[in-house]
Amino acid sequence: MTENGNHSVDCEAVGTSEALSQDSIAVSSLNWGFPGSAPVLQDFSLHLPGGSRCLLLGANGAGKTTLLQILAGKHMVGQEVVRIIGRSAFHDIKLTSTGELAYLGPQWRRTIASAGHDIPLQGDIGAGDMIWRVEGVDPTRRQLLVDLLGIDKNWRLNKVSDGQRRRIQICMGLLKPFKVLLLDEITVDMDVLGRLDLLNFLKEESERRNATVLYATHIFDGLEPWITHVAHVADGKLVRGAKVEDVPELNKNKKLLSTAEVWLRHDRDTSCQKVEPAAKKTAAMPLMPSKHMAFFR
Repeated sequence: MTENGNHSVDCEAVGTSEALSQDSIAVSSLNWGFPGSAPVLQDFSLHLPGGSRCLLLGANGAGKTTLLQILAGKHMVGQEVVRIIGRSAFHDIKLTSTGELAYLGPQWRRTIASAGHDIPLQGDIGAGDMIWRVEGVDPTRRQLLVDLLGIDKNWRLNKVSDGQRRRIQICMGLLKPFKVLLLDEITVDMDVLGRLDLLNFLKEESERRNATVLYATHIFDGLEPWITHVAHVADGKLVRGAKVEDVPELNKNKKLLSTAEVWLRHDRDTSCQKVEPAAKKTAAMPLMPSKHMAFFR
């Protein structure tokens, strides 16, 4: 990818329509916002090839979660605006039902009825009952994930810690082999060893099956050798998107954390200097959002 104004484009992917079809994730000039509010994402374009592991970074409110939810098919956009392995994430329900497109997000609260993947938070249910009742799963893969995440099938969901419940959620989300995996702060409740073991598993999945992982996180420890691409978002725009080797700041023996700190401090200082007219903040969006039941899957 090369930088182009406020957003960047994958030059390898945009050359021809054939190249575009080879992208695992293809976002082209996406504009999206909530009704009556300023745009959350503006002229956003991102193309990631199969086998890539991309760090999605940005300050709180930059638009990362919204982007991931759109990629997961939870908000309606034009069929050609967002393509996941050549298909529309919103309109092609089979993408998620087959597990080819997997999304693990922050919907994890003790005060709501479900944590996603049919996991009741309030019920006295065993982890084994949840994990082993999923049909159409390779038993070897299931046991591998259970062992990897250190899950005890006798855990009761209403008695374990948030980190243990998170492990169950991750296990269920990865039971079916994915082609594209979207992660939104999914390791925030996990301990260091659990997080590193999971990252190693995802790296192996990516390399062995040419699967793509887009990972939004504020925890950068251990990510330097893991990521292949970086996508930096600020104020709903892609500031930079590139292969790691094409980012000069990451090729000068600098840590990812220190590089990200410089970028994010610049974003904050720039944002504080902006004074937008009130009329602009409430301008009508060219494409209004919509939801269907896919938002809750």
